[in-house]
Amino acid sequence: MAYQTFQQEYMQMPVITRAYTTSCVLTTLAVQLEILTPFQLYFNPSLIFRNYQFWRLVTNFLFFGTIGFNFFFNMIFTYRYCRMLEEGSFRGRTADFFFMFLFGGTLMTITGLFVNKLVFLGQAFTIMLVYIWSRRNPYVRMNFFGLMTFQAPYLPWVLLGFSLLLGNSIVVDLMGIAVGHVYYYLEDVFPEQQGGFKILRTPKLLKILLDPPQEDPNYNPLPEERPGGFNWGEGAEGGNQQE
Repeated sequence: MAYQTFQQEYMQMPVITRAYTTSCVLTTLAVQLEILTPFQLYFNPSLIFRNYQFWRLVTNFLFFGTIGFNFFFNMIFTYRYCRMLEEGSFRGRTADFFFMFLFGGTLMTITGLFVNKLVFLGQAFTIMLVYIWSRRNPYVRMNFFGLMTFQAPYLPWVLLGFSLLLGNSIVVDLMGIAVGHVYYYLEDVFPEQQGGFKILRTPKLLKILLDPPQEDPNYNPLPEERPGGFNWGEGAEGGNQQE
């Protein structure tokens, strides 16, 4: 019964969220079982462009470290905000959501060429997802570990501060925030300004391949009122007004 419930919940996840989070979990399990090593996955421009190990352009976004607190923390945020974006502002626009993945991943890869000691970019990608969601839901009130309450746009900066407290490098977080802001500005801000126009356009081939012909009437989207999971990022009582 528990397996059937899990299977049903798993299959209800939107396609991009399901594919990405599953790939992250399977990659981490493969490393944990010593089928793969992190040295085969990390971002290394020299190995990518001189030894043609192009898989590293993808795998460096899939590994979040060995199974432990950091892994579960990052995966919960990745799953929640990826799913809420896909079921929220990208609902019915799978191709546009996938194009956002491509844009963000490409920009992070280009940036990574000029930043030393960046070996895995999965955390930066998660922060990018959080940033975009937070800017599109500016009136949602958040509660982080029950310690502080704030509006959603401050969440990426709270996570950056949390990384700093844990002794982690904040370069990756800053990269995620920067890339998220570039996407948000080009997609949501600039086209609405006087003289603005839409810069980011999803290729028609992606729309043909990915956009569903019609929405499943039994589809049950994840509610955005409880965005963070557990007691962090939980919508504060009476403060879940949407834009």
